[in-house]
Amino acid sequence: MDTIASFFSFITTPVSWVIVQFHTVYGAIFGPDTGWAWGLSIVSLVVLIRICLIPLFVKQIKSTRNMQVLQPKMKAIQERYKNDKQRQSEEMMKLYKETGTNPLSSCLPILAQSPFFFALYHVLSSIASGKTIGVINQSLLDSARQAHIFGAPLAAKFTDSADKVASLDATQISVRVVTAIMIVLMSASQFYTQRQLMTKNVDLTVKTPYMQQQKMLMYIFPVIFMVMGINFPVGVLVYWLTTNVWTMGQQMYVINQNPTPGSKAQDQYLQRLLKGITTHSEVRSKRRRNIVSAIVAKGPDRNDNERKFINSLSKSGLVAQADGTVIKGEALPEGESHATKRQQPKRQPKSKRHTGGGQQPASKTSGTKPSDDAGDADAAPKTSLQKNDEPKDSQPKQPPRKNGSGGARAKAGARKGQQRPKHPTKK
Repeated sequence: MDTIASFFSFITTPVSWVIVQFHTVYGAIFGPDTGWAWGLSIVSLVVLIRICLIPLFVKQIKSTRNMQVLQPKMKAIQERYKNDKQRQSEEMMKLYKETGTNPLSSCLPILAQSPFFFALYHVLSSIASGKTIGVINQSLLDSARQAHIFGAPLAAKFTDSADKVASLDATQISVRVVTAIMIVLMSASQFYTQRQLMTKNVDLTVKTPYMQQQKMLMYIFPVIFMVMGINFPVGVLVYWLTTNVWTMGQQMYVINQNPTPGSKAQDQYLQRLLKGITTHSEVRSKRRRNIVSAIVAKGPDRNDNERKFINSLSKSGLVAQADGTVIKGEALPEGESHATKRQQPKRQPKSKRHTGGGQQPASKTSGTKPSDDAGDADAAPKTSLQKNDEPKDSQPKQPPRKNGSGGARAKAGARKGQQRPKHPTKK
């Protein structure tokens, strides 16, 4: 650890200068030799660094979400080119370039913090050894060695011997109790931060190996911090615990205000948004109007949470507009347009279709089939222009014909033209 810390010795002077400036402010309040003055100086250093890293944190969120979306495509590329690693790498890089995704963006905040972390470790190790470093002169060094947090010196470690701890004006038991509590809190905060990310802010509709990897890290990282924490000075534990608490709070804010689409957190956010809209019958803030507008613009591409939100608005008598506002009115069902639907004609029964659109069928002779009546019409003489006074019953009936000819006009509703002979089985 000392070798790695010495590698970042070039940044120890800026880090020590920032700590001294904060110590001057807090020393005037709590006293220059107190643990509160030096401890709050380290906490303020963390806050200052994390504020500067907010743009990187935003990139980390976008990169993480893009990686979740790309996981199905990445898996397909791996399966397609599983025997050609070079082509697989080329297709992966092409996919990253087309989507503007950088896999290393999710690690940027940690990588950016690493120099400051090791520089602080180098500063505190020098204080424990009684060596001046950076802008910390001998008077500041003596003040820092006298500073205790709950009875543990800032430069003491869990693994320090009793003699070394005694030289810093403390007991080994107090140092180990304080460091053990801080290590547990540091690991617990890391576990909770990763857990809320996996349980609330992950798209549950996409099952990918990336989710399994994140789930493994949720259990591995706390163990790593617990093992490494026994080698950290109390001041470094203060730094890392403050960093974890800041990350946890920052992530809670992002999950509540800008959740991942399709996640449990998005469902909870849209439920809160729905409650506010139905209570006031309007979308009050510009940010919320932008969210509603984005959901409306998706159309049929909405996920389950967004469809549930739109349907709940409709049930409340509100209709979301393209500009993010809502109006009162009756909403149409999901996916139905405002255009008038074309009315389909009612399907008629089979009996009416065979009789020419609902007309009454002609009287049938017993023992004859409907197709035989067509033959009667074919054999009947053409109608004369003169009135026939003879009753209809007195007219001689023509013998029925089995097969109608195609030359005569068929009755209304019957098929015109030559009819096909019946199938031999239909007698």
